[in-house]
Amino acid sequence: MRRFVLGLAAFCSALFLSGCILEKDSGADLKVGDHLPDFSVKMNDGRVVTDEDLIGSVSCVVLFHTSCPDCQNTLPSIQRLYDEYAPETVRFALISREEGAEEIESYWTEKSYNMPYSAQLTRKVYNKFASSRIPRVYISDKDGIIRYIYTDNPIPSYDELKSCLESLIR
Repeated sequence: MRRFVLGLAAFCSALFLSGCILEKDSGADLKVGDHLPDFSVKMNDGRVVTDEDLIGSVSCVVLFHTSCPDCQNTLPSIQRLYDEYAPETVRFALISREEGAEEIESYWTEKSYNMPYSAQLTRKVYNKFASSRIPRVYISDKDGIIRYIYTDNPIPSYDELKSCLESLIR
């Protein structure tokens, strides 16, 4: 009986930990060449960022949840890029998927992040971009056309993301 309980606990844990990968489809699936979708989010610094605000500059939209291991691996690269390029060269919009400001602020403080973010308690904005999986990184050109998309398979490296940004900045 003890083996059964331990096995069941391990199985349930595996399902729980894969939560940012195995999910129900419920939204759009943007592709390279698509325009950024219409969206409007309030950032933690009080600014409102819309898809229109990103036009005219290279942009990087990141969809994340701080408890997702793949997001945790991606966010340090995004922070480095933010430190190098924001706000003059690249505009960033970090948007949570079903996570409140309190949790994000705690994580940001722990990691010493200074990137503005938009806490979203629902999937309303997320569903305009994707149907499943996080992290999601969308790099768009100055016309708001998505030129690069990264998810958790594979997780993009800092060098890959930097190369993408550089190719659009020139």
